[in-house]
Amino acid sequence: MFNKSMFHSLPSDEQEWILEPLCFPEQPATDIGTNSSSHHDMEVVTCVLCSHSTPLSEKDGLLKHLVLEHKLVIADVKLIADFPKYMEYWKNRISEQPITDFCSVIQTNSQGPVEKQEHYFLLCDVLPEDRVLREHLQQKRLEEILEQQQRERDDDSFQRICMFCNDEYTGNRSSLLNHMARDHSFSVGLPDNIVYCVEFLDHLQRKLDNLQCLYCEKTFRDKTTLKDHMRKKQHRRINGNNSEYDCFYIINYLELGKTWEEVQSEDDREMVEDEDDDWSDWQAHPVCAVCLFCEQQSESMEKIYTHMAETHGFDLHKLKTELNLRFYQQVKLVNYIRREIHQCRCYGCQEKFGSKPEVIRHVIEAGHVMQLPETSTWDQPQYYFPTYENDALLCALSDSDSESEHTGPWGDVPVIAEDISNLKVLKQTSILSHLLKNTDSSS
Repeated sequence: MFNKSMFHSLPSDEQEWILEPLCFPEQPATDIGTNSSSHHDMEVVTCVLCSHSTPLSEKDGLLKHLVLEHKLVIADVKLIADFPKYMEYWKNRISEQPITDFCSVIQTNSQGPVEKQEHYFLLCDVLPEDRVLREHLQQKRLEEILEQQQRERDDDSFQRICMFCNDEYTGNRSSLLNHMARDHSFSVGLPDNIVYCVEFLDHLQRKLDNLQCLYCEKTFRDKTTLKDHMRKKQHRRINGNNSEYDCFYIINYLELGKTWEEVQSEDDREMVEDEDDDWSDWQAHPVCAVCLFCEQQSESMEKIYTHMAETHGFDLHKLKTELNLRFYQQVKLVNYIRREIHQCRCYGCQEKFGSKPEVIRHVIEAGHVMQLPETSTWDQPQYYFPTYENDALLCALSDSDSESEHTGPWGDVPVIAEDISNLKVLKQTSILSHLLKNTDSSS
């Protein structure tokens, strides 16, 4: 999926490229709606602007080629149902008309020197033609998936041994799935909700062969230990949060860009709500902010601010006050520091190092923790976009000082001050003066 953090490293050829979304460690995701068959991955995809081509399985290499060679970024690639067909369509269209007829043009380093400015092209579904194409490909994919599912439902040649016992089941796939649910308490859902059932079972079998728990995905030393673990921990189920299973469920193909959880939540909202809903037991999932200089995390933003100040000598509140930073300037500054440290470069003196620990040690030992470059270096449009897409620290930035200036005795109701920069003109044009004149003349 396209992530705007790509543009953080584009202004200068001397800087490293960030060609994929950065994210603090979490479970990796897989493409939703990708056919699990290997022959699909061997399809060849050709660049829309030249003859360069790669197998579909190496799609990331092609996307990198588009950015480096043609300065073209395709948004939300993960949501394109048939990437080869999508590329083929736009290759034909761009051969007929200039690329600027279809793409938004993004200028990087817009406030910097002209020689360091570059123009990148963004192809996304903001363009109605692109949106229609994506929806058409999604609809076509859905039709193919439904046809595949129907073939599996009608297939009576299914034959497979249960992965939990030695019983063999033939005929329809539902006989094995129902057996596992009934006799082994292992349910993957209703058979009519599943597609690519053979590939699904193969995938689960490989995990068990590798002595891996199907739910928590921990690896064990032997089958007996694994079996006992799954029984005692009640782990005879798959992990619904693991997106590698999404391609085996029909619901993930229903709407463009929506997972089964999002579709299900919409269904829930359509149900009649109880008038006596009690939300007292609601527990929000805590969001942890990560320190700018180490792996320290905290659910309390004040704790992370205190940690950075006491451990690393970095006081964001002090910088905000001294530099009179507005909210979005704080956002840019945090994203800039994140990016420089990710690139193993000191954000104060621009010196390059071989690893993150080296640059952190240099920043602290050289006293560069609170030393920022010229404002024009980091106060750039590209730093509006997060370096790490799940950076919770950005959510904690405060703009309370500026907000308090515009808050009057009526609490949250904003009071907008009248511009009195030219008081003489204001008095001459004020409607009050006209009313006073009319009053005097009438009397």
